[in-house]
Amino acid sequence: MISCNLNKPESTFDTIRKSYKELKPTDAAMIATALVEAGRFADAVYDERIYPWTGEQYDPLTKAIAREVHQVQEVVEEKKLTKAAQKLLDEEAVTLSVLLKPSQAAGEKMLGDREDLKTLLGDILNEGVEYLFATTDIGWQWTLERVNWATLSDGEMKRHIKFRADYVEPHIGVELGPGGKRKKR
Repeated sequence: MISCNLNKPESTFDTIRKSYKELKPTDAAMIATALVEAGRFADAVYDERIYPWTGEQYDPLTKAIAREVHQVQEVVEEKKLTKAAQKLLDEEAVTLSVLLKPSQAAGEKMLGDREDLKTLLGDILNEGVEYLFATTDIGWQWTLERVNWATLSDGEMKRHIKFRADYVEPHIGVELGPGGKRKKR
């Protein structure tokens, strides 16, 4: 399995060079860049639909997720708690997972007309990639963290919502903490 750090494409290049010794350095660099782009512009998978990340068209996914955000807010309203318990609950963030699938189209776009490299990229993505990332590296995770959920869920937010990116099998996503240390899940 290839390890791809979305912050450090040069480490992905080194991994590609070790795994595919027959590749020319320029071809290995192109594959490494394509893998980084496939991870950064990953497609979101939600309710059995795929939402490509374009940077501009995020409404369909946010509207679909807004139902789940609204349900989280309703659960808070139904519970009768003491003021101290309610304050603790209000401060605690609810984490929602967003499933991601690396975008082969975004990776292939970087490879231009090199069909041989597109085939190799497809093979690597079929085997699975371990993506190492920070919360701002992936388009969907960055976008969903910045949506005005209060407006989309018809009211004030009683709970803070956080989003966690999880890659679908056979891919693995590892979120890096400050200083490059891995966050345990």
